[in-house]
Amino acid sequence: MGVPMLFLSDNAASVHPAVWDALQSADAPDSPYDGDAASAALDERFSDLFERPCAVLWVATGTAANCLALASMVQPHGAVVCHEEAHIEMDEGGAPGFYLHGAKLILAQGEGAKLSPDAIRAAIDPIRDDVHQVQPHAVSITQASEYGCCYRPEEIAAIASLARQRGLALHVDGARFANAVAFLGCTPGDAVGPADALSFGFIKNGGMSAEAIVFFDPALADVARYRRKRAGHLQSKGRFLAAQLHAMIEDDVWLDNARHANAAAQEIARACGERLMHPVEANELFVRCTAAERDTLRARGFGFYDWGADAARFVTAWNTRDEDARALAQAVAAL
Repeated sequence: MGVPMLFLSDNAASVHPAVWDALQSADAPDSPYDGDAASAALDERFSDLFERPCAVLWVATGTAANCLALASMVQPHGAVVCHEEAHIEMDEGGAPGFYLHGAKLILAQGEGAKLSPDAIRAAIDPIRDDVHQVQPHAVSITQASEYGCCYRPEEIAAIASLARQRGLALHVDGARFANAVAFLGCTPGDAVGPADALSFGFIKNGGMSAEAIVFFDPALADVARYRRKRAGHLQSKGRFLAAQLHAMIEDDVWLDNARHANAAAQEIARACGERLMHPVEANELFVRCTAAERDTLRARGFGFYDWGADAARFVTAWNTRDEDARALAQAVAAL
């Protein structure tokens, strides 16, 4: 059957050569933990990228990035408002409750796994303002969403405005933030809006073992540094994580990788037609197909995940081969 054509997850993609080069270059003595030169330079580098002051902490996983960011905003007696299909609700094994010491997730609804101000109001307005009910402390949105849909800058601005009115912090889960920026064609600052913190994903986009928590409020970063250590995520050779982040930002590797993944997704999307369950705005496709049709695709060498009883999820990556995207498009069209 030849080389398998994998559309399982961008987590399965190979590491970008620039990252390997950076890791080799970082293999020299330097200060331990986050005292090395590469870690110290992250704040300035990301401040330039977002065109406003940032404080940046590296961690090894997206789950840790999300939870440490939220733990700096939310007290144990508080809550985070998120979409009912948000990653922090569906796919992080209870880590938010663990890192936030029991803080609650308040689930809201919205098309394409996106929140709106009205959806947030519907979730929090019934909560009485007294000690007998858990009070919201933050809102978390995902850019791009769990269904690959992107928030436009004006949508994030509207959510941020409501959050400010209600005294809530705003966190952005950016596991596929690069894909959102590539789709929107805007600046990174516009794609994150006036958020307080961003979990900036690199591993899905060609990194190996480093994610960035970008704090736009330095006071939150001060809290998160202690929480990172307590959680066991202050790695002793932090220069290897910092080096990965620098390598991805250098020469817009992160953005070029995302553009390639998005283009591969669009190639497949054009063949899916009415089978598509959601607009394809990043690098994920949710496609209606029966169990028999999924068997047909697998028999032709395609790897992907089932999505319920009558659908499949296909994910493209920075290294998806053009010929594989074309082959999948042709196979779906022929079903």
